[in-house]
Amino acid sequence: MGKIKWKPGNMIYPLPAVMVSCGKDEGEHNIITVAWTGTICTNPPMTYISIRPERHSYEIIKRNKAFVINLTTEALLKATDYCGVRSGKDENKIKKMKLNLVHTEDIMAPLIEESPVNILCEVVEIKKLGSHDMFIAKIISVYVDDKLMDRQGKFHLEAAKLFAYSHGVYYSLGEKLGTFGYSVKKKPKSKSLAQKKRAL
Repeated sequence: MGKIKWKPGNMIYPLPAVMVSCGKDEGEHNIITVAWTGTICTNPPMTYISIRPERHSYEIIKRNKAFVINLTTEALLKATDYCGVRSGKDENKIKKMKLNLVHTEDIMAPLIEESPVNILCEVVEIKKLGSHDMFIAKIISVYVDDKLMDRQGKFHLEAAKLFAYSHGVYYSLGEKLGTFGYSVKKKPKSKSLAQKKRAL
């Protein structure tokens, strides 16, 4: 068969590596990098993050029932990695990485100004699972960088230079391969020879 059997494990790659910001004020602000995140539901819009209970951000998010998922870019790669391997118990990662946090009226957690997309979330449930607990949340609002909007009001996230995380390695995203539904999209009918002659 050409397959090697491994023990059960998380091999759903690649994944986004996002910076999750939390804290209701400067005294408890923190950023944690997570890859265990994703979409749960479209309507209502819901998402999740999974965090180990021993992580510094765990109690902050549990207490305030709020966090922000900040998408990361190649320009934020170093900060993304740093906030994942250093603890907010030991140092101020926000100042170290020279990031700017901005509070809105939406939730009790700040967004990262340098991120192109900020997804503001309100925790509705915490599921204890094992090594990680899952914070299930409603998406309250989304903020996007106006530099990624064109004159027609279309959002160009591809211009942000996002990256992906796969098995301990960060990768830039490659070229466009297709669009959703392209495999079943009907091709436009080619003009007949007579139509082409009339067009001339």
